[in-house]
Amino acid sequence: MTATASGQRSNGHGPDDQRHRVDPNQRHGWRAWLGGFFSSDIGMKWMMALTGIGLLVYVLAHMVGNLKVFISAEEIDLYGEALRDLGGHLVPRTSILWLLRIGLIVTFAIHIWTAAVLTKRNIDARGKIRYHNKRQWLAANYASRTMRWTGVIVLLFLAYHLADLTWGLANPDFVRGEVHRNLVASFERLPVAALYLIAQVALAFHIYHGAWSLFQSIGIANERFNDWRRAFAIVFALVILIGNSSIVLAVQFGIIS
Repeated sequence: MTATASGQRSNGHGPDDQRHRVDPNQRHGWRAWLGGFFSSDIGMKWMMALTGIGLLVYVLAHMVGNLKVFISAEEIDLYGEALRDLGGHLVPRTSILWLLRIGLIVTFAIHIWTAAVLTKRNIDARGKIRYHNKRQWLAANYASRTMRWTGVIVLLFLAYHLADLTWGLANPDFVRGEVHRNLVASFERLPVAALYLIAQVALAFHIYHGAWSLFQSIGIANERFNDWRRAFAIVFALVILIGNSSIVLAVQFGIIS
């Protein structure tokens, strides 16, 4: 080390080195702020809530589209064709649909990743969190377990659903482009129908707890809104459960054939 004119000691580095050296624990600029925010528990919960909202919108839209099967076989097949023709002659066929699929995959990935990270952090912090009473602990533990296991069930069901009605790998009577035929061929099989109904119950529980907690994740946690939040979560979950299950049951009872 050498002495400087001001009497202070220098470590041999010039002023440029001092200026460009950055404390790794210190945030600088909006990029560093965003990185710190999204790696925090609050940021993770925001990402989980926002992707959850996107997935709720998708689940609702997907159900509404599938309910066209009650109108006619031609109507549901035209709906499937319209999805592939999004954008008309302005873009290559199915390109818009694939963009939507990619966006959905990214949304799913972020949702699952944040859920996994938050779950691990909760497990690591187990024993450190003090609840006011045993009832509060049981409620929080039940909600987290329900979200965790129903999420796994829904993810496994999604893989089967794609193999069944999108790729045709799990449906021996699958014909590409014939949505009505594929639905009926799949749901006529009793084990498959039972699997779909069980999955819809799991999805409804996941939606209920997710729709209830997402408001808290984005800061809407005032007790005055609890009744409204609970009503929204219950109604939304029931709409999805009844709507999706009605298609399976209609095929099983011969209403749709």
